[in-house]
Amino acid sequence: MSTSAEAQAETHAFQAEVSELLQLMVHSVYSETEIFLRELISNASDACDRLRYEAIAKPELLAEGGALTIRIKPDPDAGTLAISDTGIGMDRQELIDNLGTVARSGTRAFINHLTEAKDGTSLIGQFGVGFYSAFMVADKIEVLSRRAGASEAWVWRSSGGGGFEIAQADPDQAARVLRGTEIVLHLKADAKHYLEPHEIERIVKTYSDHILFPIELVDAKGETRQINAASAIWQRPKSEVSAEDYKQAYRTLTGGFDEPALTLHYKAEGRQSYAVLLFAPLTRPFDLFDPARKGRVKLYVRRVYITDDADLLPSYLRFMRGVVDSEDLPLNISREMLQNNPQVAQIRKAVTGRVISELETLAEKDQETFQKIWDAFGPVLKEGLYEDFERRDQLLGLARFTTTTGASRSLKQYVADLRPNQTDIYYLTGESAERVKSNPKLEAARAHGIEVLLLADPVDAFWTSTSLGFEGKPLKSLGRGEVDFGLIPLIETTAPKPAEPETGEAADATVIAAVKSAIGERVSDVRASQRLTDSAVCLVAGGQGLDRELERLLARQGRGTGSKPILELNMRHPLIRALAKAQTEARTEDVADLSAVLFDQAQILDGEVPDDPTAFSTRLNRLVARGFGISS
Repeated sequence: MSTSAEAQAETHAFQAEVSELLQLMVHSVYSETEIFLRELISNASDACDRLRYEAIAKPELLAEGGALTIRIKPDPDAGTLAISDTGIGMDRQELIDNLGTVARSGTRAFINHLTEAKDGTSLIGQFGVGFYSAFMVADKIEVLSRRAGASEAWVWRSSGGGGFEIAQADPDQAARVLRGTEIVLHLKADAKHYLEPHEIERIVKTYSDHILFPIELVDAKGETRQINAASAIWQRPKSEVSAEDYKQAYRTLTGGFDEPALTLHYKAEGRQSYAVLLFAPLTRPFDLFDPARKGRVKLYVRRVYITDDADLLPSYLRFMRGVVDSEDLPLNISREMLQNNPQVAQIRKAVTGRVISELETLAEKDQETFQKIWDAFGPVLKEGLYEDFERRDQLLGLARFTTTTGASRSLKQYVADLRPNQTDIYYLTGESAERVKSNPKLEAARAHGIEVLLLADPVDAFWTSTSLGFEGKPLKSLGRGEVDFGLIPLIETTAPKPAEPETGEAADATVIAAVKSAIGERVSDVRASQRLTDSAVCLVAGGQGLDRELERLLARQGRGTGSKPILELNMRHPLIRALAKAQTEARTEDVADLSAVLFDQAQILDGEVPDDPTAFSTRLNRLVARGFGISS
């Protein structure tokens, strides 16, 4: 058997998603192709971090290969750019797994976003597929890697087509990498400017200056010089860090191109010592609601990277990015031990409190910037209203709502504008903002000038199911239980509607009984409505039941309670009065058809489809035909 790497090369097909991703990269029109270098340096830094962590338990892994370093070597004659590191390295199977597949949930959604984005480079780093961005500038890539402590090195090659080759490195190749990885990019003709030393240095200064490991540039004479600061910015005093430093650190840590809306940098000292550098982005990552998405705050112990899966913040703050660097935790702490470590729990509690406190300060002093954070991450922050009982009041104070009065209203503003005799904060949930705004359940509230919170995020149906209040004012749903606005004065109108004559309690009871008999088991009750002024009917939940929107959400997940709604009738509406007349005249067919049509209409107004659309259409046609004197 030949000993050459070429003879031993095995050919593998890319995972389908990788092939599609590479097509986007190879034929990209993205403007900022320089992102490739930032991504490869970031991967190299991660490899060094992982080796440093593993070497805590196995110091022998650092025996060969030299200091932890990242090196960039341009070769204008060959048209290649090499990025190497002395990190953990990869064996054969890791090369196949890491460079041939994208083993992440949400991959399809990411590709769709990337396809639609005008400049997809802002998404690449956020998803963690930075290696493939190299195909924006290279028509061929070779990866030479040796796992720390391994005797064999391996070569991975691809031209960005449907697959890749992998082979054992020959002795000459293996001698180049004693530990770690070397990536050689064969640059496209229009990417040769990335071989210029000043261009490389500019990119490193812009995106990677705060990488903790030395980044060395090899010149034409083979001499090396360090081109990054290689210092932990979070350990430096705030007075020594500029706004530009923070911005570049943010971009390095997050892979984003925007600027942070909030920067939190401080050192805690006392029972525990740790440094914190956290950022709130301006833009929402596409996978924010991916169930598999974890927090993105990295845990370091004395500048040694441990993990980014330590859950240092609760899930409702998962949009925060950055670093917590502890001076007290043991370096050999495992990821499993982190879950039950009391010191980590104390850090988590303290940092969470500080983040919320900073958001409160921002909301008070810079409402415009806070509003941007709320617009991007409000639905996530509201998860804390039912997850974090301890901080619920603070989170309610931070919350901003669209109401019948306007957008971005706080509960503090709401309470300040309460109507005379109003003792509750009213809200209404629904599937979309437009549907909630047009819901007939708002009619009586509008007539009395009562402001109502219009809640259209899916999370709203959940947090409102808990018993909440603000400054002593309970939150009350207009879609559940009974409402009584009798003590709250009506607002003056320019053209008041003439009141319909009263029908009397006995007549009302007769109509209600007739409707209940006609629609039978489809509802739990039928009653006169205090919340309708213009519409004929609406559906509400019982006072002790789940809100209608929450019931629908749970039903879609197969967890619905099966509770039946209450049908409310506007006893002054012409259709209800017509129904009463039909009942008095013993027109049983009209009573049955109109009762069923009114129930179906209430379902439609509530955002549902009638239980039997064909029957609904048939009844409606019969009623119209009889109204026009058409025989069926």
